[in-house]
Parts: sequence; C-alpha cells; structure tokens
Amino acid sequence: MAFSAKNRKDTLSGIIFVAIFAAAATMIGDIGFIKSLGISPLVIGIVMGIFYANTMNNRIPNAWGLGITFSGKKILRFAIVFYGFRITFQQIADVGIDGFMVSLIMLSTTFILGTYLGIKAFKLDRDTAMLTASGASVCGAAAVLATEPVLKAEGYKTAVAVSMVVLFGTISMFLYPILYASIIEPASGFLHMSPQEFGIYVGGTIHEVAQVVAVPASILGAPADMANSAVIVKMTRVIMIAPMLIALGFYLSYTAKRSGKARGGVQLVIPWFAVYFIGMAGFNSLGLVPNNIVAVINDIDTFLLTMAMTALGMGTIFAKFKGLGLAPIYTAGVMFLWLVIGGFLVTKVVVAVF
Repeated sequence: MAFSAKNRKDTLSGIIFVAIFAAAATMIGDIGFIKSLGISPLVIGIVMGIFYANTMNNRIPNAWGLGITFSGKKILRFAIVFYGFRITFQQIADVGIDGFMVSLIMLSTTFILGTYLGIKAFKLDRDTAMLTASGASVCGAAAVLATEPVLKAEGYKTAVAVSMVVLFGTISMFLYPILYASIIEPASGFLHMSPQEFGIYVGGTIHEVAQVVAVPASILGAPADMANSAVIVKMTRVIMIAPMLIALGFYLSYTAKRSGKARGGVQLVIPWFAVYFIGMAGFNSLGLVPNNIVAVINDIDTFLLTMAMTALGMGTIFAKFKGLGLAPIYTAGVMFLWLVIGGFLVTKVVVAVF
C-alpha cells in the first residue's frame, strides 16, 4: 500500500519529486514564446519526465517509485474529474446543433479510423492504437491521459500517443491559418467558409485546446465569433470524452467475453472518473462557484495533470519503443489527413443541413 505506515514517507517523497518537475514545466510553459506555440505544461512535463527516465533515473531511491506511480494513476483520475470545471452545458448549447454534430461525427469517425488502421494496417498493439486515436479524436494529451486508465496501458505507450498529438497538433496550428488566408477566406463557392464555419471546423478537428485557441488568435483581423465557435466546439469534444470512455469500457468487456478472457461473466470496465467528470461539468453549469474560484481550480487542475503526465514520462524508457517503428506516425498521419480534409467536408455538409 502506497500510504501504509511503512511506505508513507517514500510515497510522499516521490510525489514531491514529481511536483518539483511539474512546477518547472509550468514555469517553462508560461514563457511567452512557448505559450505562443500552443505547447501546454502537460507536454513539457512528459518531455522532462522522459529525459529524466533515460538519463538520471538511478539518482533517487527506488522506493520513491511508489509516489511516482501514485501521481501517474490516482492523481490523474482526480485531475480528470476536476477537468469538468472547464465546461458548462450552456456553452455546448450556445454552439448549436451544427457544432455538436461536427464534434460527434469527427470524434467517432477519427477514433474508429485510427484504431482500425493502427491495428489492422500498421500492426500497432491495441493500446497504442487506441491511445493515439483518443488523442487525435478528442482533446490531445488530456484525452490520452484519460483513456490510459481504462485500457490499463503501459506508460511508454501513453508517451508515444502524446508525442503524436504534439507532432500533428503543432502542424495543424501552423497549417490552418495558411488554409484560411490562402484558400477558404477569399474563395467563393464550396471552398469558402464564413468565420463562424471556420471556427467550427477548427474546434472540431484540431487536437489540443491550446492549439484551438491559438489558431484564430494568429489570423489577422479574425472576428470574435470565429474564436468563440472554435473554443465552444472544442469543449463540446472535450465533454464527449466521458461517454466515449464509458462506451470503450463496454466494448472492452464485450471483446473480453468473446475471446474467453472474461471468466465468470463479463468484466465490465466502467471509468467512474469519467462519470464524475460529467457530474462536475453539470455542477459547474449551475454557476454556484464564482468565476475567480473556477479559474483557481482550473490552474490547480492543470498542475495536477502536469504531475500525472510527468510521472508517466518518468516511467518511459526508450528501449521500450523498439519494435514500434514508424507505425504510430503512419496511424496519426492518416487521422491528421482525415481531420483536415474529412473535417472540412463534414463541416460544410453539417452546416448546410442544420
């Protein structure tokens, strides 16, 4: 037990050790240039954790590993629950049925496409394929973190998925303003998008929340409704992670039963932290907590997520990546093309219909 009388001191030491790294990642993330690139402290934290794991991991007592594991598992679930304070149901209602449908279609198709091609075409293992697909389809690194406990995946697989989010999410952040300036904004006919349509397109297809915020901000003279639509649609995708994880739990139980691994009945995996996440978003929708307090909660939550990501990085040894080859890049690349091209088509059709 991590907090038994015998292990309590070592567990706390490991947690504090992770927190120091997370604090450094947070400070680096606040640097203007880093922030302008849409690189969140979560990503910086996992990079720092991986660097430590592959250079200096023998410099601390082995017993501190209990605290590192606790940070990557228990603190992670707690942080995902409080991620609900970033969303209100009113925000989701404001974007309308077209924004909701784009979010739903892009999330479901991207996750299914990435999982299927990752396993069948590129021979990835199930966990890496699903983690990579969750990052692309929902909300980047936070989605990968939220999916990891449901799959009970190894930490290095989470690191692979996060690295794909960073790579293709960063490409998106630079690509979309170029598309808008050179193709979508001045064109007439089918390629033309209004600012609000483009905002829905951005929010429905780009990986990270920070990257979604950065794209309208980098477009000179972008109207407010573009940024608002982008963020609200993105947050709609974020809240959809809860039903996605619950559905994934049922799917894993079903496949376990079919393969004969679920002895004594179906071993149903219900990610309760995802259910609590919806409850927290519902509570936040009531407006009972002042905005300044919500801002503080979100800052603390970001730090806890950074701790979890850092802890996962600390368990990632490069030797474990052997055998994966370029399969994760191929998988994430196909999803990226679907998000950019398929997302454009889906947005145009949905906006026209609804």
